[in-house]
Amino acid sequence: MADLPRQESPIRLQGQLLIADPTLREGIFPHSVILLTEHNAEEGAYGLILNHPSDHKVGEFLKDEEFSALSKIDVHVGGPVAREHLTFAALWWTEEKGLRFATRISAPDAVKHAQNPGTLVRAFVGYSGWSEGQLEGELRHSSWITARPTSKLLAHSHDQTLWAETLRNISTYHRIIAECSDDPSRN
Repeated sequence: MADLPRQESPIRLQGQLLIADPTLREGIFPHSVILLTEHNAEEGAYGLILNHPSDHKVGEFLKDEEFSALSKIDVHVGGPVAREHLTFAALWWTEEKGLRFATRISAPDAVKHAQNPGTLVRAFVGYSGWSEGQLEGELRHSSWITARPTSKLLAHSHDQTLWAETLRNISTYHRIIAECSDDPSRN
């Protein structure tokens, strides 16, 4: 009897970080760190870029008194899809389960999450999305480096420095990559 071909087991990346490979230089994604909040083989993937602040605050968009608790929260660019929508995410760490999150939450829910000690609330315009099999193809082409988030993620600034800091924590090889200049002639 002939051996049956082995099917590749599905990649499960929900809850992990996608770190843009240094060779990824197009669009919005260079030096991005994305929290992948949904991922399955049949439907694709959904994530939020954590380190692209927009230089705007929530208070510039939501002026009602009921949202005053959110007014000073930075608005980040979550990705290239649906950039006309403002959504919220809450991130927190538990020793038992690691990084926990609630995404695509409403402003009233964000206010509730903001009252929980240790919870980081972020506002996003847009998101990052992949259709069925698209992310897996990008991973095969080494466009992304995957990593499990650590508790340091919530304490670090969510700006461009997050990319290098996240890479440094993976391995010595990745630390070297993080320290290299974008211009190879300067390395």
